[in-house]
Amino acid sequence: MRSEFHRPMFGDRMIENFEEVKDIFDPNGIMNPGKIVHPPKFDDRSLLRFKPGYESLKLDTAFDWSDWGGLGGAVEMCNNNGACRKFDAGVMCPSFRATQDEQHLVRGRANTLRLALSGQLGKDAFTSDEMHATMELCVGCKGCKRECPTGVDMSRMKTEFLYHYNRRHGLTLRDKLVAYLPRYAPWASKFAWLANLRDAIPGLAKLSEAIAGLSAKRTLPKWRGDTFDARAQYAGPADGTPVIILADTFNTYFEPENLIAATRVLASAGYRVEFAKALTGERPLCCGRTFLAAGLVDEARAEATRTIEALKSHVEAGTPIIGLEPSCLLTLRDEFSAMLPGPDSEALAAQAMLFEEFIAQEADAGRLSLNLQPTSQKRALLHGHCHQKAFAVMGSVEKTLRLVPELNVETVTSSCCGMAGAFGYQKETYDVSIKMAEASLLPAVRNESSDSYIVADGTSCRHQIHDGAERDAVHVARVLADALQTN
Repeated sequence: MRSEFHRPMFGDRMIENFEEVKDIFDPNGIMNPGKIVHPPKFDDRSLLRFKPGYESLKLDTAFDWSDWGGLGGAVEMCNNNGACRKFDAGVMCPSFRATQDEQHLVRGRANTLRLALSGQLGKDAFTSDEMHATMELCVGCKGCKRECPTGVDMSRMKTEFLYHYNRRHGLTLRDKLVAYLPRYAPWASKFAWLANLRDAIPGLAKLSEAIAGLSAKRTLPKWRGDTFDARAQYAGPADGTPVIILADTFNTYFEPENLIAATRVLASAGYRVEFAKALTGERPLCCGRTFLAAGLVDEARAEATRTIEALKSHVEAGTPIIGLEPSCLLTLRDEFSAMLPGPDSEALAAQAMLFEEFIAQEADAGRLSLNLQPTSQKRALLHGHCHQKAFAVMGSVEKTLRLVPELNVETVTSSCCGMAGAFGYQKETYDVSIKMAEASLLPAVRNESSDSYIVADGTSCRHQIHDGAERDAVHVARVLADALQTN
């Protein structure tokens, strides 16, 4: 920028000397062209990102982007500072760390989105297959929202993109299987033996890869017939302080023991544990996370509306809303307000907390009454879910685990486990998924003693650990329940 002023500063003779030296060492002018000699005008807008006539497309967006003046304004928050180009084990950006390709970087995606939204990549570029390739490896970890100096939320931008892309191109079979899982889960659980045949009969995994794009190298979650039943009136003392457990789809139909453990711990601590129920007795409540993963924001908004309405009386009463699955519960604190901005979603967000957040909060306030005893395991290796890190919840997990006497807690210095919901199941992204996990998580698990707890609160994280390291990870609620069992 200052090169334009070198001539009045140094004089014509020195500038000619500069030019001669430049021509000798760089005759083709390929090294920093326009610097020092032959510079452009510092205020030449044709050289800037925002050229004359620059204007972002006006879209009918799925999310509320009004705080940024629209989607284009949110994308333009990326100022190319490059903080996302990190190779350490922080949160951002796991896909770049795996591929080291600018295309798979928060900055790269933001710049591509900006060029498309401003019409610089041609007509319909925003919903093109090329844009899909740019966004494909974003795992929705929300690390950029936390660690980017300007708070670029690429996870939400990807969902917005998928909303428009799938409206133009339609959904694949795999998209539908993932998105509508909460709808068919009650039926699949009734025929769990049939639903689980894919990984039991040779050849079916290959067939599912060919038909639905689900990697044959990856096992699928096992459906359970003994699902968690949230129809009970309550658990724990009738006169205890009430808390509400919002039973998510994944723990309900795949790992009900986690919800059972959380209920037992809270009841043992003297809380009256009630369970979130739909107002009309219809299908169980859902955060809409699976719909968001496929860009079906309208369907997710409908689920959010049901959930807000069902929990409104509890929220007004100040009752904590407790969840176990980070990606599900934290949807109430994030995407709900973007889909349904207003006081109701804000009030729910203020009352919604993860199991470990509630336990740590009550312990800090001196209200937690749990008679915990040492367990047979003396160490716990903790892996944090990406959303736990993005929302600064990891301290609560560590504090909760340390409530168990004589338990030494170590947190793995890792980024995303690589599963990221459906990401690790896709045949196109399976290899990248494993590469993310092998960066630090899986080696740490393999090196951990066989008699240690491996703790991971995310369903997909536990699955990655099981497949990649052949270890069974557990939810923090089960560790506390184990400590209760020795009473």
